[in-house]
Amino acid sequence: MTRQDNFIYLTFSLILLLLGTSLAQQFFDDSVPRLVQSAIIVTLLVAVWGVDSKDFVLRKTFIFPLAILFFSFFGAWLDDAGFDQVYLLLLLSFLISSALRTAKQVLFTGEIDGNKILGAICLYLLMGLIWAVLYTLVQLTFPGSFTNISTDSAWFTLFPDFIYFSFVTITTLGFGDISPLLPISRFLVYSEAIVGQFYMAILVASLVGSHMSNFGANNKLPKNIPIKSETADKVTHKQAKQ
Repeated sequence: MTRQDNFIYLTFSLILLLLGTSLAQQFFDDSVPRLVQSAIIVTLLVAVWGVDSKDFVLRKTFIFPLAILFFSFFGAWLDDAGFDQVYLLLLLSFLISSALRTAKQVLFTGEIDGNKILGAICLYLLMGLIWAVLYTLVQLTFPGSFTNISTDSAWFTLFPDFIYFSFVTITTLGFGDISPLLPISRFLVYSEAIVGQFYMAILVASLVGSHMSNFGANNKLPKNIPIKSETADKVTHKQAKQ
């Protein structure tokens, strides 16, 4: 993995995370979604930390089964012990650090190419996931913070619903099937909408600015090439005839 193609892996990991969570919620019981999410989080971890370090140890194939089992059993122990918030805080820290590393490489850093565009998409998806974790934490801490959300569910059954709600909010669609009730949940909702709109504005400005800068650099005339005027050409042609 190089800096020219590193966001391809992160893109597929994020899409797999979203798709796998939805499929697990749709077709399986509560135990399977936790295993699926644990496996995909490991894949996401490898993809993100590979952005700057192509020799990271978790890229070795034989590590994957052990890492998946570790995350699954550790997550099950936390849930059984009543420490859902601890698991979510660990996941939140990981997603925030991943978003910061991605933003550092993507925004306002040189020429825009296909890899940078993929990175910008990944950063947008990471922001949606960060707010989904925040919503889940709020619901677990203050039951009844949102409408149409169960008040006695584990985090891994709430998380898929909040992923949906988060991306509906960050894109300002606002379907209204889930809505905030408490002041803290309302604050998170409108702050996500604001951040999502500002991100799109900053991203567009970055893309346009980079394009104009590259366009100006490619069309700049070399300083050492003399520019002949039309009058000088006529004088030279007249002298040649004489």
